[in-house]
Formats: sequence, structure tokens, C-alpha cells
Amino acid sequence: MTFIKICGIKTEDDALAAAEAGADFIGIVFATSQRQVMPEQAVKITTALKKNKTKAKSVGVFVNEPMPTVRKIADTCHLDWVQLSGDESWEYCVELARPFIKAIKLNSNEQVESVKRQINKGEKTAVERKHLILLDTAAQDRYGGTGTTFDWNLAKPLAEKYQVIIAGGLNPGNVGRAIKIIKPWGVDVSSGVETKGIKDMKKVVKFIEAVREADAVQTG
Repeated sequence: MTFIKICGIKTEDDALAAAEAGADFIGIVFATSQRQVMPEQAVKITTALKKNKTKAKSVGVFVNEPMPTVRKIADTCHLDWVQLSGDESWEYCVELARPFIKAIKLNSNEQVESVKRQINKGEKTAVERKHLILLDTAAQDRYGGTGTTFDWNLAKPLAEKYQVIIAGGLNPGNVGRAIKIIKPWGVDVSSGVETKGIKDMKKVVKFIEAVREADAVQTG
């Protein structure tokens, strides 16, 4: 089964609707962006998820924040996971002492071997810490949320070896093809389920349905 992360959630209602539709992870962005959420609002979201006993886990998304800041927000907002989408080292990720998702950007064939070495080093560093790898589209001066895909063939050999989540330009129309090519542990979507910058629950449902249809084909 492919795990699903719906990122950039800003309200309790959207979080609960996404969880009810079948999302496994609810991404809450603390980094500067159009989807940024303040800790006060994030607490409302995580509280709603736990109060309603959803299976969905909350993920706080950070970019190059000082470790004390991430720790304080993670504690205050009762986050289940933290996602580090900046230039954080593996040592930084491990020192947070929480389950984490390490984002890595891809943009060329030449980069794949370098990424393998980076992940191999990280796997040794984080051997006793629950973690996942998120592969996203590389873009100059941006740390995610590009809404553009990368060459999925680059991710295929990485997905064969590691638990990876695929992000970058996914939507209800192409996520099935991405799963067929890559066979990832999980998929991550944000702008691909929005209408005019707002989360569109109809698109969220279609995205999740497309993932489950792709899973059925893979297992059938």
C-alpha cells in the first residue's frame, strides 16, 4: 500500500476531511510560504486529528530553522513527525530526537549516485531513529512547493533500496503513473489538490482514489 501525505493543510476542517478520505499524513507548513501556518493554528489542527481519533499523523514542515525552534514548535503543537526540507544535515535530523522526513532534491542523472551516497551515509547516522526520505524537484532558491515534476526514472533505483516518498508536481491525473514507474513507499501532494491556492477536497479525494487504484493494479 502506498502511503499518502496531503501537505499544506491550514484548517482543522481540511485536516479532518483529508484524514477521512484516507490520508496517512497531514503536512503542516511552518516555513515561509503561502501555506505557512502559525503554531496557534497548528495546535488546533493536531488536536482535531487526535480528538477525532484519525489514523493520520501530523507532519510539521521546516526549512533551515534553529533546532531549539523546531523542538519547541514540535512539542507545543504535538507533532508526530518533523520534515526537514532545507539544508539540514543528517546529524541535525537525528539530534532532534523525533521521527523525521529528510527532503532531498533531484534534477539530473548525474545526481543519483551522489544522492545514494548521501542516503547511505544518513542511514548509518539515523539507524536507530525512525525516518523516511522525501524526493522532490530541485529548484533554484526554493525548498519545495514548486508544483513541477522531476524525471521519475531518477527515483526508481532509490525507491528500490530505500523507503522514499515522492513529491513535486503530483496530481490526481499523474500520481498513478508515478506509482507505476517508481513504486514508492509514499506520495506527497500539495498544489496538485488545490484550486486557486486553496485545498480542494474533491481533488484530494480524487488523488487518494487514484493512488488506491494504482495500488490495486500493482497488487493485482
